[in-house]
Amino acid sequence: MTGPAVTGPVVTGYDGGPSGADALTLASWTAQTLGVRLIVAVVHPAPAALGSGRVDAEWVADRHRAAARVLDGARAVLEGTTIEVDYRLVASSSAAHGLHDLAEETSASVLVVGTGGSTAERLLAGTVCPVAVAPAGLTAPLGKLGRIGVAYVDTPDGRAALAQAARVARGTGAELRLYTVVAEADAALPFLVGDDAERAFLDTARETYEMSLSRAAETVPDLRADWRVESGDVVEKLAGLTEVDVLFCGSRGYGPARRVLLGGVSTRLIRRARLPVVVVPRSG
Repeated sequence: MTGPAVTGPVVTGYDGGPSGADALTLASWTAQTLGVRLIVAVVHPAPAALGSGRVDAEWVADRHRAAARVLDGARAVLEGTTIEVDYRLVASSSAAHGLHDLAEETSASVLVVGTGGSTAERLLAGTVCPVAVAPAGLTAPLGKLGRIGVAYVDTPDGRAALAQAARVARGTGAELRLYTVVAEADAALPFLVGDDAERAFLDTARETYEMSLSRAAETVPDLRADWRVESGDVVEKLAGLTEVDVLFCGSRGYGPARRVLLGGVSTRLIRRARLPVVVVPRSG
C-alpha cells in the first residue's frame, strides 16, 4: 500500500470564533507536521444582485472590511510561526462552499474545520479531500505526532482511511494502530435466540475482525503497525481514545468524483471525539 508524499497545502477557515480558533490550532500543527504551507481563509458573502444586475456596493464593501479584520486576527494568532502561511479573503455564498472551492483550486492535502455550526458537516458531505475536524477547546499546541489511529473495517471506506493514514505515517515516522469495535451483547437477543447462540455469534464476529485487522496491518510492512478489537458502542470507544494523537476514519463514497457522504457513525464521532478526527473520502 503505497502512495505519493503529502505535498498539497493545508486549508482552513477562520471566523474569529471559538471553533475557528480550534481549527487554526489544528491546521497550523498539521501543516508543520506534514511540512507543507498553510492557507488561512476568511469567507465573506459574495455580491448578491438587487435586481437588473445591480448590487449593494456599500454593503459588499462593509462585509469585505469586516472579513479583512477577522483575517488580521488570524495573522495575530499565528504571529511568529515558522511555517509558510497564505492568508486569503474568499467571496462565496457560504463558508462551506467557499472552503470547498478553495480546497479544490489549491489541490489541498487536507481541509481543517472546527466542530461549531453546520460548516463541518456540509463540507463532509461534498469534499474530495480528507477533512480534519478539530475538537472543541483545542487551544494548546499539539506535540509531535507519535501514533495515528485508524477506525478500520475491511471495506473500500476502511481501506481508503488506512491508505491515507499510512501516507502520513510514512512522511512523519508515526506508528499506526488499527481499531475495530464489536458491539456488546444485546440483552434482548439471548431471550430470542439463546445465550449460546448469541455468544457464538459474537465470538465469530471477533475472530473475523481479528483476521481482517491482521491482514490489513500486513499491507503496510514498512510501518510500525498494530491493532486492537474493542467491545462496546463504536462512537463511545473511538471518541474516547487517548493513546493516539489523531484518528482517521472512512466514509461512504458517493459518485465518480469520490465525494464524501458521511454516515451516521462518523457524524456522531466528530461531534463527540476528544481528539482530531480525519474523515477520508473513498479512493475509488
